[in-house]
Amino acid sequence: MFIETETTPNPATLKFLPGEPVMTAGTREFTNEDDAEASPLAAALFSLGDVAGVFFGRDFVSVTAGEGVDWSALKPQVVSALLDHFVSGAPLFAGGTAGGISVPAEDDDIGSDPADADIVDQIKDLIETRVRPAVANDGGDIIYRGFREGVVYLTMQGACSGCPSSSATLKQGIEGLLKHYVPEVTEVRAA
Repeated sequence: MFIETETTPNPATLKFLPGEPVMTAGTREFTNEDDAEASPLAAALFSLGDVAGVFFGRDFVSVTAGEGVDWSALKPQVVSALLDHFVSGAPLFAGGTAGGISVPAEDDDIGSDPADADIVDQIKDLIETRVRPAVANDGGDIIYRGFREGVVYLTMQGACSGCPSSSATLKQGIEGLLKHYVPEVTEVRAA
């Protein structure tokens, strides 16, 4: 088995491609060791000591190094942990947990006015078909949180959540795209 590694726009995060599916549906982000207990792979990565975040995408794993960590020392350890996991055929999530389900917290959901249902459908479709694939290429994901009074609320995950260019991605990339196709959109904000 060969695991490819790609850089991301976030210098603290690398994207690892094992050449096989990681998540069959959805995504999952781990931001600390306690959360990682739901996944033997995430727990193994956090146990390396220098890992600050793990994100599972459809066919990749993004790993974020802690502040000041040198990737030249951490990268071989991450590759080794990934190889051990995928070669052994171990499950991605611990048995009996709902670890494979990533549901945004309800208090993070801004919601939308029911009168805006058609606009929301257009926004979600653009995010799903145009934005999400591009963000996944950079080792992350984007979650729709709501639409209120012309403002679209989104959350960045994985490599994108702590990326120095994430605000530019939201403002110049995503906001421009949504405004172009959905004139009712006036702004995009991080939620």
